[in-house]
Amino acid sequence: MKNPSPEVAQAASSMSKSDVKDFAKTKHKGLPVKKEEKDHEVSMAQSQLDSAEKNIKTLKKKLGKKEKNLPAWMQAKITDTEHNMDAVASYQESETLKTYDQFIAEASAAWTRKAGKSSEGGLNEKGRRSYEKENPGSDLKAPSKKVGNPRRASFCARMKGMKSKLTSKKTASDPDSRINKSLRAWNC
Repeated sequence: MKNPSPEVAQAASSMSKSDVKDFAKTKHKGLPVKKEEKDHEVSMAQSQLDSAEKNIKTLKKKLGKKEKNLPAWMQAKITDTEHNMDAVASYQESETLKTYDQFIAEASAAWTRKAGKSSEGGLNEKGRRSYEKENPGSDLKAPSKKVGNPRRASFCARMKGMKSKLTSKKTASDPDSRINKSLRAWNC
C-alpha cells in the first residue's frame, strides 16, 4: 500500500507475516482457514459443580450433626452459595431463557432492589411487603415523623449510631446517601 496512514503503518509493523495471513479478510489460495473454537462452558460448569459437590460433602462431614456455633463469615458464605445455586436452578427451570438482569429483577425481593426503595429513603410499601414476605413475623411500618413516637426514637438512635460507626465520612456527609435520606424521612 502506498502512503498508508500512520495508524495503518503502526498496526502493520506490529503484526508478523503469519498474523496478517491468519486475519486477512480476502480469501487466497493456500491460506489457512480460521477455525471456530468450541466453547467449553458446559464442561467447565460440570467441573465446577463436581468441585462444589465434593466441598459440600466434606463440609457436611466436618460439621457433623451436633449443634455448635459457626463463624459468621462461614454462615454467610454457605447462605450465599445456597441462594446462588437456587437462582441458577430456578433459571434453568424457567420456560423461557431471559437475560440475567431480567431474571434477577423477577426473582429477587423488591426490598433489595430499586423497585422497593423510596426515593426519600427507606423502603416503599412494595419493599415493606416483600421484606415481610421473606421474613415472616416482621411488621414494617412507614416512617413516622411524629416527635414522641417510641418507634421513631428507637429508629433514630439506632441509625445515628450506625451512621457514626458503620459509614464512611463521604457517605455520612452525602445528603443523598440512603442513610441520610432515611434519617430525614424519620425527621431525626
